[in-house]
Amino acid sequence: MTDTSGLAFRHVTDVRDVRQLLLDIHVEVRGGFGMMDRPFYAVERFDERLSSYASRPGWESVIAYQGEEPVGYAFATPLGSHTAWWEGMAPSLPDDYVEETGTRTLALNEILVRASWRGTGVARHIHEELLAGRKEQRVTLLVNPLIADGRLQAVYEAWGYEQIATQQPFPDSPVFAAMMRPLRIA
Repeated sequence: MTDTSGLAFRHVTDVRDVRQLLLDIHVEVRGGFGMMDRPFYAVERFDERLSSYASRPGWESVIAYQGEEPVGYAFATPLGSHTAWWEGMAPSLPDDYVEETGTRTLALNEILVRASWRGTGVARHIHEELLAGRKEQRVTLLVNPLIADGRLQAVYEAWGYEQIATQQPFPDSPVFAAMMRPLRIA
């Protein structure tokens, strides 16, 4: 098992500082799962989504390092008052549930861990590091429930997330399970 006691975290708010690193880890991880031939996961499509997320106020990435070696990352963006995040949810969610202010909900857009560090708790460490400094009330994410026969969704459930709906946000994307949890869990 890989030792994770020496993890260091780098918080980044300007994607230009880490774009290539995030793209490289995306290709390595998604390629390792045989996903790079699917249009939604192609590096160009991922880079488009990354640019869109990173252009929004409050975008932040946390990158974990073991020494000089990057082991994984997460990035998130607060949902603005005119967000399209909640469009196309099935079932539709109540208006008061999806009302956004820019400070109510954090969207966890991506979390990836390189192969050597999977199963070591690194993803949870990255997740908690990202959430630790945030001021939002809750955090939402989309997960492909078919990945790893549902085991990835089960990990999020173990972290306190609950499925609230399903959504296919892009024509070339999978149908995701939409999940939510309070930002802080007592």
